[in-house]
Order: sequence, then structure tokens, then C-alpha cells
Amino acid sequence: MRRHLLVRLFAVLALATASLLGVSAHAEEQTADAFIQHLSSEMLHSIKTDPATQAGNVPAIIALVDAKLMPSVNFKRMTSSAVGPGWRQMTPEQQKRLQDEFKILLVRTYAGALSQIGDVSIAVQPLRAATDDKELVVRTKVKGRGEPIQLDYRLEKAAGEGGSWRIYNLNIMGVWLVETYRSQFAQEINAKGVDGLIAALAERNRSNAKKG
Repeated sequence: MRRHLLVRLFAVLALATASLLGVSAHAEEQTADAFIQHLSSEMLHSIKTDPATQAGNVPAIIALVDAKLMPSVNFKRMTSSAVGPGWRQMTPEQQKRLQDEFKILLVRTYAGALSQIGDVSIAVQPLRAATDDKELVVRTKVKGRGEPIQLDYRLEKAAGEGGSWRIYNLNIMGVWLVETYRSQFAQEINAKGVDGLIAALAERNRSNAKKG
């Protein structure tokens, strides 16, 4: 349970750090690691000092996550990667429904952990990458109580001049988020098919909404 909670908690930190990627006018002048380092302190401060977040107001927290975090995630790529090869066999309608339910699940998961963030800091590790790399991994350590926590990002750069960075996978304490969901999704698809997976996610989201 403690490991599961930490995975959820630091997934929040990962997306929070990446949430403002691309909003700065001079973002293209910065490397991915420098930009993450710059934004970490701003985002963590915002999370810790937001009155609604600190009060545990779930609708406000969900709105915060949805508005500030998700726009900087390539969510279609994250969902298709979690499904694996079966994504190409799905209809466009199934893809959209699955993506929508998966997004709701992650938003509520992050919102539920958001209010549990304590006094932590993020140290970005030296980045080994070429200046023209379009995909890379940024490695960080989250420092707080106890031992530092490994937190790695897989980022992609949007096409075009001055394209922004977007996150499409996270490695939290040695666990890649997309691969974790891929295993869960595969079990559901094998047992009940794609529509069964969508229905299962929808039911989980309804249950979470009732619990608040």
C-alpha cells in the first residue's frame, strides 16, 4: 500500500513539474532538464499554497489537474502505448472512449494524491542528450523524508520551430507508468474485450466519483 501511494504521489509531482512545459516564450532556448528544474519550484509552491488543494476540495483539485497538467501530456500516445498493438485494431470511437475514461481515471488518481504532497524538492540529474534530440529521458531525484525517490520522464518535442516538450511516460521508483497499465489493460482485454475494458474503466470512474 505504501509503495502504491508513493507511486501515485510522485506521478503527481512528475506531471506537475512537466505541466507548464511550452508556455514560456523562451522555452525553445532551454534544454528539457533546465526547464524542468526551473518549473519544479514554481509548481511545487503552487500546489502547497493553493487553499482549495490544502482544504482537500476534490472538484477544485480535479479542475486544477485537468487544466494545468493534462494539456502538457501527449495523452493519445500514453493511452495507445498502454493498450499496445491492439490499439490499431480498435475503432476510432473505441479509441476515443478509452482515452476519455483513462484520462478521467488518471486525473482523479492525481487529484486524490495531490493534497498529500509534503515538503519535498526535486533535483534534476545531468542530461546526456544531443541538442537536436526530439525524444529523451530526464532523470530526477525527489528529496524529502527518507531516501530520495527516483523519478524519470520520457519527453517528446512537438514538431515545428520552437516546439514544446510533452511527457508521455514516467518511471517512478523503477516502475514505468505506461507499462504498468499495459499489463492491467491486457488482462481486461483478454477477458472481456476492448468494450469490456472501457466498461471496467467507466465503472471504476463512477465508483471513484461517488466516493469523492
